Amino acid sequence: MSSHQEPVVLGKIGASHGIKGWLKITSYTDSVEDIFSYSPWLVKEQGEWREVKVEQWRFQGKALIAELEGVSTRDQAQMLTNCEIAIPAELMKELPEDEFYWRDLIGCEVVNTKGYNMGKVEQIVETGSNDVLLVKANAKDGFGKTERMIPFVTEQFVLEVNLTEKQILVDWDPDF
Repeated sequence: MSSHQEPVVLGKIGASHGIKGWLKITSYTDSVEDIFSYSPWLVKEQGEWREVKVEQWRFQGKALIAELEGVSTRDQAQMLTNCEIAIPAELMKELPEDEFYWRDLIGCEVVNTKGYNMGKVEQIVETGSNDVLLVKANAKDGFGKTERMIPFVTEQFVLEVNLTEKQILVDWDPDF
């Protein structure tokens, strides 16, 4: 691959499903089925990315399952279990300036308006009303917190997201 950018991970291959080589797919895309709008996928095996094509996919209850080209037995499928699914970075849609992918927020430092460092974003939790940043506090947190849940509400709690600096500015009381 000529691109210098690391591929963008969009999901993960789960356990094999049935005997014909179908695999469960865990998707990190906004609508889970969006992962299938990218082709081909890159799958990391033994530290190397290789291209795979999805032959077909469907919902199995709430889970997604897919048949990948060249995978027709349970044994072949099991070789791929837990492999990450990615796409070349240049395939990602460029977002308008004030938008970003959730995955870009993971690992960002969260600092409040008074300059207090609240820790790093560990994950984003989707709740019914709005998404919530789960922030893992620093080891010697001045307020004895191990984590904070900060609602991702722009202009109210989340004032600025600076991906270049990997920093999120929030209006949030460190005591919370």
